[in-house]
Amino acid sequence: MLPCAAMKPYTHPELADVTLPVVMQALSDPCRIEILRSLMDAGELACGDIPLTISKATVSHHFAVLREAGLVLTRSEGTRCLNTVRENELEKRFPGLIALVLSEKPKKVAKKAVSA
Repeated sequence: MLPCAAMKPYTHPELADVTLPVVMQALSDPCRIEILRSLMDAGELACGDIPLTISKATVSHHFAVLREAGLVLTRSEGTRCLNTVRENELEKRFPGLIALVLSEKPKKVAKKAVSA
């Protein structure tokens, strides 16, 4: 398996160039909010570590939207792509926004079944 960065180079916007409408659009999907919650809880996760029952292509799309909106940072480590929320940078650019989004009670989002 090729390393994550060899498969696809990731770019991240400067947050000074990111507008509030772009961020709000990225946060308009419950799956993307669940991804942010999971990343905030764990600190750093690979795409496949978040238990969503959607296709890999859809998960990749959601991460791309979050990345392009400046909400997450993706880095490669070995064969994995690890993601984190750009929490400190976002707090400076849009004070209180992430706390506000995460304070909303989670909606039911399709998650993978956990086997016993």
